[in-house]
Amino acid sequence: MTRLIEKVSIDAVAPNTRRGGDLRVLLSPRTVGATSGFMGAGWLRPGEHITEHYHPYSEEFLYLVRGTLVARIDGEREITLTAGDALMVPKSIRHRLDNVGDEEAFFVFHAGPLAPRPELGHVDTEAVTGTDGVPLVGGGGPR
Repeated sequence: MTRLIEKVSIDAVAPNTRRGGDLRVLLSPRTVGATSGFMGAGWLRPGEHITEHYHPYSEEFLYLVRGTLVARIDGEREITLTAGDALMVPKSIRHRLDNVGDEEAFFVFHAGPLAPRPELGHVDTEAVTGTDGVPLVGGGGPR
């Protein structure tokens, strides 16, 4: 049996600012019935950051399309990313992203495998900056 393949437009996904910036989960168990991970995109204005967190079950892959970011790893190491750079963060490694440039940064991310339950997928290690709820990644299949 062939499964229906659907596209998701970035403009159709509500921004989530809970951890900073504008994050949008595009392809996930909730949106398209994904079973191995989730993918999204985000923007950080100059001076903005994504608060430190880690993924106990997932590796995170990041590709920087535009701008300059510093990835702060385990509170010790800093890795500068410029447009065209990619970074893989192993599971259970604390990481934070800071836009240190003078232009808005745009990036694409993917995390997998999925946590056993959506609420176990991210562990915040510093206070979150936004008031949005946790990004909707998992749950009962496509909307």
